[in-house]
Parts: sequence; structure tokens; C-alpha cells
Amino acid sequence: MRVFYLHGFASSSQSTKAGYFAERLHAHGIELQSPDFNLPDFTTLTMTRMLDEVTRRLQEGEGAATLIGSSLGGALAVLAAAHLPRLVDRVILLAPAVMFAKPGHHLLPPERIEEWRVAGSMSFFHYAYGEERPLDYAFYVDTLRYDPFEASFSQPTLIFQGRRDASVDYRTVEAFAQRRQHVTLSLLDDDHQLTASLPRIWTDIEPFLGLTPLRVP
Repeated sequence: MRVFYLHGFASSSQSTKAGYFAERLHAHGIELQSPDFNLPDFTTLTMTRMLDEVTRRLQEGEGAATLIGSSLGGALAVLAAAHLPRLVDRVILLAPAVMFAKPGHHLLPPERIEEWRVAGSMSFFHYAYGEERPLDYAFYVDTLRYDPFEASFSQPTLIFQGRRDASVDYRTVEAFAQRRQHVTLSLLDDDHQLTASLPRIWTDIEPFLGLTPLRVP
């Protein structure tokens, strides 16, 4: 079984959630693969670059894989499932940013996006580095090429979304799920990080992956 974790914006492959799932999958003899989308650098990041990296990694191995996507990584997982249906067999989304960069759901308000365009780059706090890092305006322009909310994919999908999420509106995710019969949505009393809900989330993921639940000492 191949399982990939796709981290979110200004996060990393070494995030808390990535470590949590890696540990539990390891107990089942499965290595979680976590591409680092900050490479070669955060400044030149684009959605296209991320999608190209996921495509390359999926094509390298044998058989279809499960994608676990968090936030922007969730939007990426949806796009990958739509573009590579034979290489992705299941999808797990954690607070997926399915309306990322679309009108009314911008990363920044219009006036700040205009400042970004004029300056050519803008700094964002990067949680993996613990400091501000510049990001080229090309990132924003590139995201407009994609529409994960309207993407057509049919793989069995679990979504976990916090009702108290200040970054991703749970009502948008709810609308996304309601339009797709193959999607099961769990609304949780949690925020965007979903840290407090990880044990609850894992109890659903384990059987979804066809794994026999392990007894915790």
C-alpha cells in the first residue's frame, strides 16, 4: 500500500499531522511518503509545481495510492485524483481549501493582492521555518488556473472539517461534499489544525484503508 501526505500552505512534510499519521501507518508496516513542497524554495512555489511533484512521485511507484491532503494539500489531492484517476485509489481530506484563490475566497483581500502584483512578491509567515518568507506573485496567478471545487473525480473520499475553522469555511466544504456521492464528510468541533481530533480521525481512516485496528497498549 502506498500512502502520501500532502502538506498545506507554509507548512512542511514534518508537520504534526504528518508525524501522527506516519507513526500509525508504520505500526501497520506502511511508510508514509511526504513530499516537501517547499523545495527547491518557498519563494517560487506554485500549484503547478506541487502537482508536477505529486505526479512524478505517483508515477515512480507501482499501483494506485491513497492521498491524504491537508488544507492547500487537500485541494492538491483533489486535483491529483481528477488528473490521475488510475494512480489514485482513495482520498482523505483534512480541512481542504477547495475554494482557494477563487473570487470571494481569496488568500488576501483584493487590495492586498494588487499590492502583491505591483511588488512582485509578498512575505508570509512560514510555520515550518518560524519566520516570514517571500512568495512570488506567480503563485497567486497560477492558482487561478485550477478549480478544485469543480474538479471531477470519483475515488472514495473521506473529509474531516472543523466547524471552528477560521481558514476554511466548513459550509463551503459541506457544499463540496454534498455534490459528490462518493464523499463522506465528518464535521468536527475543532479548528483548522484538527489536532485535537486526530485520534477520532484515525479511527475512521484505519478501516477506510482496509487496515485492521491495532490495540493501543
